[in-house]
Amino acid sequence: MTRIGIIGGGPRAMSVLERLAARMTATIEPVEIYLIDSVQVGCGRVWRTDQPDWFLMNTVAGEITAFSGPPDSGPPRPGAGPSFAQWWDLADPGRTHANDYAPRSLYGRYLLFLLARIEEALPPSALLHGLTARVDDLHKEADGGYRLTLHDGAEIHVDQAAIVTGHGHPRLAGPLLELQRFADTHADLLFIPGDSAADMPLSDIAPRGKVGVIGMGLTFYDVVAALTVGRGGTFHGAPRNLRYSASGREPLLYAGSRSGFPQPSRGRNQKPAAFQYQPVFFTEALVRRDAGTGQLDFHRHLLPRLMAEVDFVHLAAILRERFGPARADEFTARIRAADGTRLSVLTECAAEFGLTDRAGLDFDALALPFAHRAFTSQAAFERELVSALDADLSEAERGNVDSPVKAALDVLRSLRGVIRELTDFGGLEPESHRSGLVGWYAPRSAFLAAGPPLIRLRQTTALIRAGILRVVGPRTRYTADAATGTFRVSSPHVPGASETVDTIIDARIPPPEITADTSPLSRMLLRRGLWREFVNGGTFHTGGIEVTRSPFHPVGVNGQPERGLYVLGIPAEHSRYFTQVVATGPTGWSEFMRDADDVARHMLRPAEQPKRQPLTIGT
Repeated sequence: MTRIGIIGGGPRAMSVLERLAARMTATIEPVEIYLIDSVQVGCGRVWRTDQPDWFLMNTVAGEITAFSGPPDSGPPRPGAGPSFAQWWDLADPGRTHANDYAPRSLYGRYLLFLLARIEEALPPSALLHGLTARVDDLHKEADGGYRLTLHDGAEIHVDQAAIVTGHGHPRLAGPLLELQRFADTHADLLFIPGDSAADMPLSDIAPRGKVGVIGMGLTFYDVVAALTVGRGGTFHGAPRNLRYSASGREPLLYAGSRSGFPQPSRGRNQKPAAFQYQPVFFTEALVRRDAGTGQLDFHRHLLPRLMAEVDFVHLAAILRERFGPARADEFTARIRAADGTRLSVLTECAAEFGLTDRAGLDFDALALPFAHRAFTSQAAFERELVSALDADLSEAERGNVDSPVKAALDVLRSLRGVIRELTDFGGLEPESHRSGLVGWYAPRSAFLAAGPPLIRLRQTTALIRAGILRVVGPRTRYTADAATGTFRVSSPHVPGASETVDTIIDARIPPPEITADTSPLSRMLLRRGLWREFVNGGTFHTGGIEVTRSPFHPVGVNGQPERGLYVLGIPAEHSRYFTQVVATGPTGWSEFMRDADDVARHMLRPAEQPKRQPLTIGT
């Protein structure tokens, strides 16, 4: 009997299990599988079903599936089942949900639906155990298998194990550690480290208390929802004129970030669920043709072609806006028929169509709209902020096809696969990897293209007007004020923007930092030498696990792959690019699924090396 362990119970784990089940329908060999998660088997901590409905996804339901194939004439089963939107339509009949943003708990229910279908479809030769437990240790045994030690001391022996544990909890360091230590010595203060908002002790915050919030990305919106709607407050009125009625139990929120601007909204979805963008200028073949062999430089080799792709979509949307869809379609057809090796063809063709007055998008200006600005007062900054929020909402309401800005930014999501092919597994020079991809592009791309649904920004504007939320300003500082025995939140760009608060929440998900991870399992895997940090070129310490190409074995301290182990998702971030996604692509066979299938195939057929099919770039 082959014994397999899957450590983690979220979307990545379920994808591996789904592909194992799909492949096992044709095998008679006995297989025993242990699906282990510390919170909820089948959906994991982030998607668990007992969390409140105000925690929303940031991807429309029509773009998501957990099945590796679309439904057919048979029952839902591994390899053929409904997308998330199709399942939601059946669970909540009367309307379509393809363009809706679901509560995270609802997606958890969908994953449990998948788990039930997997259990029904397993052949008699397969046995699945779902265990709610934490794996604290993994020890390699003399026979080549592994002994998993659970938190209660129980042991499980497996031949192979997939490690799909999701976000970690690194030890605090630097300024965050100073804030925590200050709170530890002041009984009236509270510091809440970065985590999923559903797992933060937000109920410890007193009504009408003063709370500083670090960061204004996706977790910020969850924290704000929990401390407003979650405290009994209500929003009412027309969507474009939303108002907030306080319950009196809310704290006062003082938020900030480097940009001083909440993460912009994604454009209203106007694309069909099966939409797949085909790049013209930014392809792996064209970048490698330009660059030659060896490691790449992000700004020199990737960015010019990537920006040409963004500008192409931007210009086509401007033409649609000015002259209608026929003119835009003509421009698009001309570009797609042209020679994509020459970036100048875009400028030439744009001039022919009368577009000589439009500069390309500036990611720095969009991501840091208040950079190099000084404001005369808090009121002046707030007026500028609300005006900028209203402008972003206006563009988002136009949609991800009709708004030139939102259409251009939305294409960044479709280009992630090309970036992965070029940058994964040390594809970039170490310094370019650190400063170009991780330091510059990745945060701007995530901020501009992976934002919240429209409703979140409408609510933010309403809360600012209601006096519940104040954005302090750009380059916000969070410090311990020993003189007053409180925390202080301030902005050097806004006169008078300095507030004392009794709670600080880090509303950011910590990046992978495997050498500082507090997980007992991560620490033991490092100690036993079964995995190691990916250090690009011996100089850039990435924080992520070093993995091989498919089927994604961790590389041990001896430099050799640990062939009985597999690592997918966030622990391998920086060995691979942008791993923090759910299973996108309503037809199922996305890169997310291919990775899972490669692992499943290798687990069931260790001698057969998988051959990946060419990847179609999708949403």
